[in-house]
Amino acid sequence: MASLIPIATLILLAAATSAAVPSGDDLVAELQTLRDQSPSGVIRLNDRLVSRFLTSVDTPRPYSLLIFFDANQLRSKAELHLPHLHSEFSLLSASFAAHHKEDDVSSSRLFFCDIEFGESQQSFGLFGVSSLPHARLVTPSTRSLRDSVSMDQSDISRGADSMADFVEAKTKISLGGPILRPPLISLRQVLFLLAAVLISAPFLIRRILEGDTFFHDRRVWMSLALFVYFFGVSGTMHNIIRNMPMVLPDRSNPDRLIFFYQGSGMQLGAEGFAIGSLYMVVGLVLAFVTHLLVRFQNISVQRGFMLVGMLLAYWAVSKVIYLDNWKTGYSIHAFWPKSWRG
Repeated sequence: MASLIPIATLILLAAATSAAVPSGDDLVAELQTLRDQSPSGVIRLNDRLVSRFLTSVDTPRPYSLLIFFDANQLRSKAELHLPHLHSEFSLLSASFAAHHKEDDVSSSRLFFCDIEFGESQQSFGLFGVSSLPHARLVTPSTRSLRDSVSMDQSDISRGADSMADFVEAKTKISLGGPILRPPLISLRQVLFLLAAVLISAPFLIRRILEGDTFFHDRRVWMSLALFVYFFGVSGTMHNIIRNMPMVLPDRSNPDRLIFFYQGSGMQLGAEGFAIGSLYMVVGLVLAFVTHLLVRFQNISVQRGFMLVGMLLAYWAVSKVIYLDNWKTGYSIHAFWPKSWRG
């Protein structure tokens, strides 16, 4: 009888241990509960939850976690765009939850989370995160958090759509539809604008018939033409569509900003403005020469301004060629036709 006591004790200890270690289904259920409690579906992790769902769980886990790293103390730094990027991450999470509302399998395989530095410094150390913005994908087979898949800076900076492409490429789980963004103008704002137009319509019609409006001033149209020209040559539409940032922080030196990104796969807003300004110099020189310089009566003055204009245009074009060579690696050089070589 006495020999049975150690056996019974071991059985009870084994049962207690198995009851203390949650199963994969239990962890998935906990994650789903936490997701349902968040308006956007983003789960706020801390050191305790990181231990519960990641470090203390044997691989392979039955789920993946896409984690956005945040820091309240750095949100005031405009160059990092942390509030905007976090909102894009929240839109991605909410869109995924909406598109997979009826799909229990996909919704239980991927969860969106964030970690705030002030609350979870230990977790930042476990992942080895030293700069922001930053996002990591912890797959079911990830053993060390430092070996988790890091999202590229270009994928983060381009917003929710680019993040969705990254998730689909790494997890093979599709978003299931477009990013669900809130309307730019609410119904109340639309009604207010409509009422304002109806009230001011009689006055506007009278001004239009008299030819005394803002749009009858040729200086306005000239300014608009210059704006459209700059908008086109600076790649602003590309930056808007892909939601590109103006600058990026340097990972090796957080106090330094990157204005020009070397590589043809990404263009920062500052690059576009720089190239657009150089093109604008050439355009304004041509406009000056063809519309104003021809009215000068003094030939010497014409030649002097023409020489200055040619030098400015040459300088601007050479800078564009230099930046293109530096960014893409493709060299552009001049050549003389064979018939000119003598």
